[in-house]
Amino acid sequence: MHSCRSSLYCILPPYMLRNIVENGTPEQRQQALRNLVSAEAVRVQREVAAKEGPAEGLLEAVGGLERIVYTAQNAGNLPGQQLRVEGGPPTGDPAADEAYDGAGATYDLYKEAFNRNSIDDNGARLDSSVHYRVGYDNAFWNGRQMVYGDGDEDLPEADRLFNRFTIAVDIIGHELTHAVTQFTANLVYQGQPGALNESMSDVFGSLVKQRTLGHTAAAADWLIGEGLFTSRVNGNGIRNMKQPGTAYNDPVLGKDPQPAHMRDYVQTQSDNGGVHINSGIPNRAFYVTAFNIGGFAWEKAGQIWYVTLKSKLPASADFATTAAKTYEAARDLYGQGSLEQQAVKAGWAEVGIDVEQTTPPDNGTRPGCAMTLMSVARSLFGSRS
Repeated sequence: MHSCRSSLYCILPPYMLRNIVENGTPEQRQQALRNLVSAEAVRVQREVAAKEGPAEGLLEAVGGLERIVYTAQNAGNLPGQQLRVEGGPPTGDPAADEAYDGAGATYDLYKEAFNRNSIDDNGARLDSSVHYRVGYDNAFWNGRQMVYGDGDEDLPEADRLFNRFTIAVDIIGHELTHAVTQFTANLVYQGQPGALNESMSDVFGSLVKQRTLGHTAAAADWLIGEGLFTSRVNGNGIRNMKQPGTAYNDPVLGKDPQPAHMRDYVQTQSDNGGVHINSGIPNRAFYVTAFNIGGFAWEKAGQIWYVTLKSKLPASADFATTAAKTYEAARDLYGQGSLEQQAVKAGWAEVGIDVEQTTPPDNGTRPGCAMTLMSVARSLFGSRS
């Protein structure tokens, strides 16, 4: 198993906050600026933590499902005051009860669908803190626990853009999957490996939601963060795995910048080399794979992606490597030339990657330089979806 590093991964991308600073009301701009400062602090903490190296034994192993939910009481001290423990009754606090239920739904997906015993596969307790700071527009995994802000509840109603960050179970599943990645492939949070890190969290966060609702791949909406926006935002969620780039188009938040194909890959040094932007490409590859297989996405497509994440990816994996490894995993699970393997091939072809003509990455971690030469060629000349 790869050694794990304490890291912090936020659900809300920094470019969305920057758009609010540029386009929002004075109250919205001030809130976004505070959250950008906080996000920068998170980035620095992540870099320091990475330099400190492995942090084995950081989480308490309890054997089975065990959750504790705390309130940070709108301050920054973690974990805060205990609100609910495993088996305890609902608190009546929506954020606390959503965090509790969402952690349970995520645990159940990994345990019942993939036979994984909690995020570390060693029965780690799932700790969450709600009501983090005042006007905190984000949620994150900090290497030890989940942390959720309350959104814009402190702003005048007319200025509110975000609801509480526990409102969408896929956000909870997304952030806890960063912990799973931390204990498996430990994908570098930069460039293409970082976009894959984000995509894996979207994939399994979406599967948590789909399993909770009993939706098939065809019935699912494939939105990430549905319900997070208030009614004042022109958008359905923060990302759309089925149609990347269409989740929102709002005068304040801007337009969803995600590409759906390698020809539109975004070269940038911001957002850790576009980790929240270019994740749209592998997101769509998974959606197409799951749709073509049919049925419940966690049963076959999810198995393929989980096996790949758990045992096949190097920390520096790029999109081409991941495509080849998912194709390999589908063969191992379902047989050479199987419907499932062909669905994987078609899924990656849809975004401009040929699983049978991939090359290993150099390291995939330099900002703006994550694509291999073959990926560049496919982005320029690949067939349109």
